[in-house]
Amino acid sequence: MSVRIDDVDRKILAELQRDASQSLDDIAKAVGSSKTPVWNRIRKLRDAGVVGQQTVVLDAEALGFEACFFVLIRTSEHEADWQARFLKALRDRPEVQEAHRLAGDIDYILKVRVKNARAYDAFYQALISEVRVHNVTALLSMEEIKSTTMLPIET
Repeated sequence: MSVRIDDVDRKILAELQRDASQSLDDIAKAVGSSKTPVWNRIRKLRDAGVVGQQTVVLDAEALGFEACFFVLIRTSEHEADWQARFLKALRDRPEVQEAHRLAGDIDYILKVRVKNARAYDAFYQALISEVRVHNVTALLSMEEIKSTTMLPIET
């Protein structure tokens, strides 16, 4: 479904990205509107798929997930059956925060969050026991400089 997004919608989206837990009254005040029109616009944006699942952002380190690995995967397997098993293996593992299929020399990149290197090794061993991969390179993030889910909504 295609939806036309105007300046008020953009302001609403920016507010939702900033803090989705704020009240409709607060959002309406911030965008210069009243509650009912803001609610109708949010509903329209949800129905169109522009606004998806609402959630909270947890602090990984505060919860003991101190290691973030970026895993580069090369495979010589490109059959539909292999890909289905590989994608299922990724979806079944909560350690995988992101997975992307790439163009170029690397086939896939994963963002994997675990407690430590030992936990990463357990993840790695489980993954390669389920699906065959040609080459895996794991890069440990030494410092997270920027991480956001916010899109640059122009208002």
